[in-house]
Amino acid sequence: MSVMKRVRRLTHFDVLLMTAGIWFLAKFLRYVFPPLFGSFQETYAVSNAALGAAFTGFMLVYAAMQFPSGMLADRLGSVTVITAGVTVAAVASFALVVDSPFAVLVVAMLVMGAGTGAHKTVAVRLLAHAYPARTGRALGILDTFGTFGGVVAPWAVVLAAGVPFALGASWRVIFLAAGVVGLALAVLFWVRVPQRVPTETEGDGTSGVNLDELRRYAALFRDWRFSAFALLTVLFAFTYNGLVAFAPLYLTDEAGLTAATASVLYSGLFLASLVQLVTGDLSDRIGRLPIITAMLGLAALSLVAFVSLTDIAGPVVLGIALIAAGIGSHGFRPVRGAYLMSAIPDDLAAGGLGVVRTLLMGAGAIAPVIIGAMSETVGFRPAFWLLAASVSGATLLATLLWVTAEGGS
Repeated sequence: MSVMKRVRRLTHFDVLLMTAGIWFLAKFLRYVFPPLFGSFQETYAVSNAALGAAFTGFMLVYAAMQFPSGMLADRLGSVTVITAGVTVAAVASFALVVDSPFAVLVVAMLVMGAGTGAHKTVAVRLLAHAYPARTGRALGILDTFGTFGGVVAPWAVVLAAGVPFALGASWRVIFLAAGVVGLALAVLFWVRVPQRVPTETEGDGTSGVNLDELRRYAALFRDWRFSAFALLTVLFAFTYNGLVAFAPLYLTDEAGLTAATASVLYSGLFLASLVQLVTGDLSDRIGRLPIITAMLGLAALSLVAFVSLTDIAGPVVLGIALIAAGIGSHGFRPVRGAYLMSAIPDDLAAGGLGVVRTLLMGAGAIAPVIIGAMSETVGFRPAFWLLAASVSGATLLATLLWVTAEGGS
């Protein structure tokens, strides 16, 4: 391949790389907070309950932004909404660079939830339009970038702990770096993407929200297939977020593993995200519902095995089951977005996706609370059986959609 062909090929993916870079930053900002809870306690002298409530607020604002950001993208174009979102998140990051009261941290977290919440729904629409023949592959790359934002965040906390910072506690340097990177990405995105996808700088030219438009979004759920898929995503989100929140504690409390071993197995759950690069591409080639059914089925069977073998299996077997559950979970995510974009009319694409993402993110936000409460009342095992039942229900719905679909898509 000549140098010019290689350059043109790389240029073809610039929209994807910039969009994925912003998503990496968004997921980094989300997952950097839990590892910092100990540092926050030293800085602000607050309880775990206060920090947990602040993080729940972050997640709820993030979830609430899915529909309005999508609707705004339908009206104003994807470029405007994504640029505004990353700029807001960057400015909120700068608010944490200098010493300030705990209330400032809480407000900054809520604003970051709004800024990062404006990205994913709109990014799916943008990439579906920028890469119509390879939407699954593009979304697989997007989700992989985002997952590695979560992988990098704890290491950033460790590295920052040894860095002297003139403006306050060492952890503040993380948010200085995030703010600088966020503004740089906003400028690059605003300048470059309109040249590559000019249609995404425009919306339908209307302003405000009217009842007829809201009825059009609600009408999507009159189609039983759309409603079934929306329910499927909600069930999956409940399982995934409950698993991610409590897998390490489950492994130490129920399986008797050391904290170090549990951490190693837990990291495998995230490293399994590399499968997204494969499943997204496969869905473009052989259809989305077969991949969706297979991935959810793998997640369900693996989680059933994980809970069933807790007492009798060692760390290797439990690790394999957990990683397999991760493969199924991560493999499903990019195909989910591609399927929804094909099922929603173009003029309602981002807003319709936003409705579904609001539902699934809401389910994901309450999952840790429910699983945590169950673990203290009836035990971890019944709580994890609930997670297995939830993803099994999602698998049954996917199977129904697949067998009743025309052409297996």
